Amino acid sequence: MAEKNKPHYNAVMLIDDNEIDNLINHKMIEASNITNKIFTHTGAKSAIEFLKNIEKLEGAGESILPDLIFLDIDMPLMDGFQFLDEFDKLSDITKKKCKIVMLTSSINPQDVNRSKKYEYVKKYINKPLTQENLEKLNV
Repeated sequence: MAEKNKPHYNAVMLIDDNEIDNLINHKMIEASNITNKIFTHTGAKSAIEFLKNIEKLEGAGESILPDLIFLDIDMPLMDGFQFLDEFDKLSDITKKKCKIVMLTSSINPQDVNRSKKYEYVKKYINKPLTQENLEKLNV
């Protein structure tokens, strides 16, 4: 029997340079049963490339696009905010479909405020991801 009010997403994407965090968060998402597909990226650059490649698929791409992206802030090469700036350049379909949740160990109030400037960022959660966080997502 399906649980009432439990969010369900077609696909979820994790973007975090810490592979252990990705593994833990992947397992949490799997256990929460909120999605059938989980894409994991250890860098924001590869995640942006992945989204750009999906856009090239046109009609078929929309069904592959993640509904939810968990994004770390502090990453080498391209950080979470640089990812958001690149994400802003993607198609309207992608920006409309993908909701972003900042998932970070940063407790810097400036990061929280800065993330609010991006309309695609729906929530700011401190690591680690928990079942409670996932159940209360509602984005």
